[in-house]
Amino acid sequence: MNIRLPAEWAEQSAVLLTWPHIDTDWKPVLQEVVSCFVSIAKAILSKEKLIIVCRSTEEVKPVLGAVDYSRIIFREFPSNDTWARDHGPISVFVDDNPFVLDFTFNGWGLKFPANWDNQITRRLYQSKAFASTVSYQSMLHLVLEGGSIESDGAGTILTTSECLLSANRNEYRDKAEIDDYLRMIFGTQRILWLNHGYLAGDDTDSHIDTLARLCDKETIAYVQCTNKNDEHYEALSLMEKELKQFKTTDGKPYRLIALPMAEAVYDEGERLPATYANFLIINDAVLLPTYRSPLDEKAKSALQQAFPDREIIGINCLPLIKQHGSLHCVTMQLPKGFIE
Repeated sequence: MNIRLPAEWAEQSAVLLTWPHIDTDWKPVLQEVVSCFVSIAKAILSKEKLIIVCRSTEEVKPVLGAVDYSRIIFREFPSNDTWARDHGPISVFVDDNPFVLDFTFNGWGLKFPANWDNQITRRLYQSKAFASTVSYQSMLHLVLEGGSIESDGAGTILTTSECLLSANRNEYRDKAEIDDYLRMIFGTQRILWLNHGYLAGDDTDSHIDTLARLCDKETIAYVQCTNKNDEHYEALSLMEKELKQFKTTDGKPYRLIALPMAEAVYDEGERLPATYANFLIINDAVLLPTYRSPLDEKAKSALQQAFPDREIIGINCLPLIKQHGSLHCVTMQLPKGFIE
């Protein structure tokens, strides 16, 4: 079989959002996080369709306001939280046929309840949210989150050992087994493993989408820390050295684009995992998380180098990082052909 895990920059048919509600951990800041979701939703709708999983459609429509509802697919399912990147489907093509893969999501290594979230992909398929040509494959024997892997669509996956080798995810699998398994299920030819890099306050055990991102087959954007007094300096400097050693499939060094280390943001004395690497690539645009910081423009300028032909749209994600995630974490793209 010819299996392909599309790159995020490939043409898309839709993006999935799981909407926050009062019975999630968002309850204390629900109004401001809903406003953030509205901004994300409207930006996506300007470029492509949107799937919204929510507790009640009638709760969502009044806050979305006047949008093109013909471009939104609503599904009313219960949810524990809003992190669609990690509980949503991972899309592959098998001999050019579209499949959604449904991996186990266990709350990032049993840190949080995920009983409802872990059913969302199956329920989306059963409710015919996807195109009729899309097939479903249960992969529940393996814990895998979308935020833990980056694909260039041509056989390369970028990931972190800290996350994929976490004991509370796949306890009895070593690095070689995980490596072989990723190659088998995604048709991957090689895995680039980062062994360094983290963000304070991150619950994911160093998801790759918080640290380093493939922007095309030859370009990686990554978080760079230049402040020797910052707690992240050593780990991110070691990560940078690793990235410099990686080679493209042509044997050349990657073009590396440094994103600034976001200014420290605290909530009740705890540092939050603010990162500019948690951007979302959509059709003709990139949605960039911003934090009402002077560094926002620097990050936008750097990302424009990686995506010269796409509009860079900033979204204030200060509300999102209060629950230790950002923009990419709450979204999951569906490639062209997965939504009618």
